[in-house]
Amino acid sequence: MTERKIPVYTELLWPTLKALEDKGGSASIQELSEQIASNLKLPDETLDIPHKDGPQSEFDYRAAWARTYLRQIGAIENPSRSIWAITETGRRLKTEEDTKQLCRTCRAMQRKRKQARRAEPKPENDVVDDERDWQKALLDILRSTPPDAFERLCQRVLRESGIAQVQVTGRSGDGGIAGTGVLQAGNLISFRLRFQCKRHSGTVGAREIRDFRAATGGRADKGLFITTGKFTKDTEWEAAKDDAPAIDLIDGADLCNILKELGLGVSTETVEVVKPKPQFFAGL
Repeated sequence: MTERKIPVYTELLWPTLKALEDKGGSASIQELSEQIASNLKLPDETLDIPHKDGPQSEFDYRAAWARTYLRQIGAIENPSRSIWAITETGRRLKTEEDTKQLCRTCRAMQRKRKQARRAEPKPENDVVDDERDWQKALLDILRSTPPDAFERLCQRVLRESGIAQVQVTGRSGDGGIAGTGVLQAGNLISFRLRFQCKRHSGTVGAREIRDFRAATGGRADKGLFITTGKFTKDTEWEAAKDDAPAIDLIDGADLCNILKELGLGVSTETVEVVKPKPQFFAGL
């Protein structure tokens, strides 16, 4: 019916860029929404359809997702509260076909960053354990942690990463958990999150991602799958495929780095190196 006429967020990427250009390169959220609606000739009854049970309209909700992905790709920026501006990168996007690649490009960039972290060269000092050594030691600890302790750790990681209202809704035989939370994006927008944290020593297959997506049943805006194992290429493609809710993946190496950044169960030591400066004495 009428709801089908609301563009999905991927269909709002190009209109968002065009609306910003029409407004002289910058606009408030309200101005931007009005310009997009005018350009797309969307009727008021379509714009007034609410998103779920919240005060936000479905159109505004999808437009917010479009801005999020455009910002991640560097096409627009948010220089001040509620004001958005097009960037030089955004101005270089000249066709709607370019915008169709934005989501895939954004996700590909995220995958590349993960791969780059894994491919970082090892330190050549044999005395100091390399990154994979400390990560392996940490993952061994996580996999042997009692289920209730692992559950508490996952909840704390999620909360300290900015996810509110974290609730565990299910537990698995491997000590993993599933649950819900709310991801706050700024002061006005929030997204319902469903997560799954599982302990693996091997790989997570694409089937588990499909099962997780099916289990959400459209009751979440975003999915998050955390594992102490690894993801296959098929799993990564399944999580990022088009025309399906995106699922962010956190593998064992990523989880170790997150714990390191949060200072949870990991300490970082700085070694003091003292060297004489011959030039100082030569100048006496």
